[in-house]
Amino acid sequence: MATEAASRPRSATPSIIPQKRTLNLEDEQHVPAVSSPLNPDAATSRARKAPAREQREKKESLKKREAKGVDSARSATPDIQTSTKKSKKVEKPPDVIRPLRYYTKPPNPSDFDAPREPIFSPILAKANREFNECFEHISNKKAFRYTNCIADPAFPSSRWFRQTEAEPFHPRFSFQEASSHILFDSAGRSITTEKGFRMARANVAAREGRWYYECKILSGVKLPRHDPSLTSQSDSGGHVRLGWARREANLDTPVGFDAYSYGLRDVSGQKVHMSRPKDFAPANESFCEGDVIGLEITLPSLALHRKVVDGTYNKAVDVSDDLDPHPAAEAPDIIRDRVPIRYKGIVYFEQFEYSSTKDPEELMNPSPSASTAAANTASTAPPNANHPSVTLRTLPFSSIKVYKNGKMIGAPFKDLLAFLPPASKPAAQQGARDGVDDGMLGYFPAISVFRGGAVEVNFGPDFWCPPSDLALPMSNGGVSGDGEETDADEAADEKSATTLARRDPATQKQHSQGKNSRLRGMGERYVEQIAEDVVYDLVDEVDFWVLDGMENADAVGMGGGEAEKGRSTSVATEIASGTGLVEPGVLGGGGGEIKEIVQEEE
Repeated sequence: MATEAASRPRSATPSIIPQKRTLNLEDEQHVPAVSSPLNPDAATSRARKAPAREQREKKESLKKREAKGVDSARSATPDIQTSTKKSKKVEKPPDVIRPLRYYTKPPNPSDFDAPREPIFSPILAKANREFNECFEHISNKKAFRYTNCIADPAFPSSRWFRQTEAEPFHPRFSFQEASSHILFDSAGRSITTEKGFRMARANVAAREGRWYYECKILSGVKLPRHDPSLTSQSDSGGHVRLGWARREANLDTPVGFDAYSYGLRDVSGQKVHMSRPKDFAPANESFCEGDVIGLEITLPSLALHRKVVDGTYNKAVDVSDDLDPHPAAEAPDIIRDRVPIRYKGIVYFEQFEYSSTKDPEELMNPSPSASTAAANTASTAPPNANHPSVTLRTLPFSSIKVYKNGKMIGAPFKDLLAFLPPASKPAAQQGARDGVDDGMLGYFPAISVFRGGAVEVNFGPDFWCPPSDLALPMSNGGVSGDGEETDADEAADEKSATTLARRDPATQKQHSQGKNSRLRGMGERYVEQIAEDVVYDLVDEVDFWVLDGMENADAVGMGGGEAEKGRSTSVATEIASGTGLVEPGVLGGGGGEIKEIVQEEE
């Protein structure tokens, strides 16, 4: 066996080592040569080419750069702008929208006096009240709105004028926001007329939250409660309509006439919107003479409101009114483009008024033409929170409730139309700007009277028939102005505690919530509105002061102490003496005179 193994020849060793075959792209991807039903894209994969190699930037050597006299240390750092192929575009900051400032000459000495109250002329007596015609005041009409203003030496950058109020200083009907045929009592809380339906709006508006006011019918429908023998409306003491209205609502029409107001008829207690009366109250539940009708409005937060008008509202996400806790997001600017004007010796701010738009009018009165109606399908669709037309978008969680003699009888209106811009627009005229909020957009308490109908309003805090969940007015914590608690404060606190204890536990729990979710009287909203006007005036003055190079700091109120008081006094003295503080060319000095306007009496 050993001999056979030794005699067996050995196999020849290969002289050449086989080389490794180069793998191409197809081999790397393991693509079969023949496509199969399981890999139908094999042919396209085989046709793919290897990605082209990125060409690198060719750099000169160090010796060449030194020969050219280029600093090596500086050249070694690549230029970011040249090396980056796709440079990012620099976003421009958004344009800052600020109020327009009209340059006028310094005010007259009389402009520093408080505006006088209107002149009343007695016309008739009704319901133990004297009703007067109101003279010597300007009215809001012809696409313009007017507010009282006064010259103040602490506002030089605002051309000396700021907003103010005229007597009487309480929530009431606005003398400017009423038809010329409306008659007022001396307090401005009762109205009547001898003409057809005429409207008057209050001087305070609801913008967000829950608000309440009352109406007492002084003269109106007398059947069937007071005198069952009366059988016709001609025997009544006139008619009234009660409700809420926006600034676009026509003052020479009843409440509920158009899309900008929501009203209640005294006859049968019907609800009216866009001139369409519908049954609401129980049968034969008319609002008669002597009844107290309470009206509550609920509006979502302004933050949710802006989502609706901006088109970002989502019903699945925005599931609450967002009133409490109040959002901490920064609120947009309040822009008031206004110029001081004179009317019968009194200075007012004149600004563009918001007016009615096409889509709400088309919804109220659809076109009879079939072709036109087809073209306006979007505008005639039912209003909703996501309507294609922003003027027909509604506010979720909004409603109007009605109380009769302290008892709630229902909620006739829900999903009220939005009012923030661009849902509200000024009339198309030179100088008017769209998309700005002047801080007074909202729903106003509004009353219409007809041929002897008379109504008195009550904005609180002492309501005649308050609802059970009405919040108590905000107090100063039982502390007097000098920091000591007075007997009157203690009595008020004890009365408040007793009233709250009488309420049911659900009402007490509701009072523990944030103030925006509580039902409050419109009188409390009036105080908030005055504070907002003061803040807006200060913000405008500081903004203009910064634009003017932050000069005259003492006059603006930033000097502080006695120096600031002395500066303000000297400013008023110089202006009152006629010498003028502002030289021509400085801060718009030498501008035009404050124009005098004339309104025709109707």
